[in-house]
Amino acid sequence: MTIAFWCVLVAALLPYAVFGPASAKLDIKLPRKLAGELEGLPARAYGAHLNHFEAFPFFAAAVIVAHVAGGPSALVNWLAVAFVAVRLFYTAAYLADRQPLRSSSFFVGLLISIAIFVSPAFR
Repeated sequence: MTIAFWCVLVAALLPYAVFGPASAKLDIKLPRKLAGELEGLPARAYGAHLNHFEAFPFFAAAVIVAHVAGGPSALVNWLAVAFVAVRLFYTAAYLADRQPLRSSSFFVGLLISIAIFVSPAFR
């Protein structure tokens, strides 16, 4: 297994790691019922939780495409590690309510996923 594949696992677990602050304010029987009423840190944690789910599919697909089309590479491994680091920074910025850092880090993560996806074309 390459480092990039391990990063896919970490990225898949990020939505669950950030959900803690939001889950304390939700009804365990119907967690989505009160999600719209969250405010402050719980609302931001829930937003980060959802955004991790949104960013994950493209990143995972990009890693798989890069491995299938070009084979494992050091560049893809480094980019995957960078993606996870940027997503952790994104989470911190989201929870701390720091704009434009949050949006900037989201955009950087998207660019990294694009770079991973197209990297085999430049080998």
